[in-house]
Amino acid sequence: MEHKILGDRQRALEEEFFRRRETMLMDKSRVREAQRAAHAALSAASRITDETLLDRLVAMGITADTLVALSLVPLAEVAWADGRLDASEKRAILAAAQTAGLEAESLGYRLVENCLSERPPARLRELWRHYIEGVCASLPEAERNRLKQELLRQATTVAAAAGGFKGLFSKVSAQEAALIEEMATAFGT
Repeated sequence: MEHKILGDRQRALEEEFFRRRETMLMDKSRVREAQRAAHAALSAASRITDETLLDRLVAMGITADTLVALSLVPLAEVAWADGRLDASEKRAILAAAQTAGLEAESLGYRLVENCLSERPPARLRELWRHYIEGVCASLPEAERNRLKQELLRQATTVAAAAGGFKGLFSKVSAQEAALIEEMATAFGT
């Protein structure tokens, strides 16, 4: 009788062990599948094919939905170049976010707003640089130049939004101009 009880107990423990192991493996499989899906969606939205860059973007929480917000980071950087954000710069960036298709209640729009409430961290600019280099690697030169010119136009618009003094001085500060020039280098030659 005691042998039967111990045998039943052993079988129950073995079944529990294998049930937990199977659940753990299924969870890992779901996580891998979610990562693959995030990669595929991000790759489709951004045209990035570099798996390492996609891994990095996914690890930082960048999704196809927040990709637009990442593309607007340079505008926030330009606005903060002089150490403060002017209300007209903020309006120009939020207008660019809406033009890019971000709705006011979307996560991407809230991320842009966060970049306007405090200066974006340097790692975000570096992430943008890697993102734009990855995008440019898959674009023909003409498209890459169009993308570059559009970003530079938007950045200059933001910089000019608060600059100048009664039309006598340049609307774009030296710090803003230097930052815009630095951004242009991310697009390669």
